[in-house]
Amino acid sequence: MTVRGQMVRFALVGVVNTGTYYGLYLVLLTWLPYVAAHVVAFLLSMVGSFFLTSYFTYRTRPTWRKFLLFPLTNAANFVVTTSGVYLLVDVLHLGSRYAPLIAAAAAIPITFVVSRTIMLRPDSRRAGRDAKPERASAR
Repeated sequence: MTVRGQMVRFALVGVVNTGTYYGLYLVLLTWLPYVAAHVVAFLLSMVGSFFLTSYFTYRTRPTWRKFLLFPLTNAANFVVTTSGVYLLVDVLHLGSRYAPLIAAAAAIPITFVVSRTIMLRPDSRRAGRDAKPERASAR
């Protein structure tokens, strides 16, 4: 499993996750106020993203520990994009219309590293010799 392949699969999962979120949001919007629809759609799509990231991107077994750490990828994305938008608009005087797109693109590699760190870490409490790293199956 190459890092390049993981990056491509990571990007594909991001596209699927965005579509899933938006589709759920639109469906939920028929029954819920927009903020509630956003929160529920976000949480459901994040659960789906966890399993896609686990099985498809990194080809690793999902665990409760990884599931509970996975929201850190969204936190990293939020911090990088928010800081990036501020830097681009207030410091570099770029237009506020396109700054979020540039900041989001800059966040992808950082979010990838955070997700890779979470998803490929051994779950054994004994991080010594007997902790076996998870390997991709030969497909």
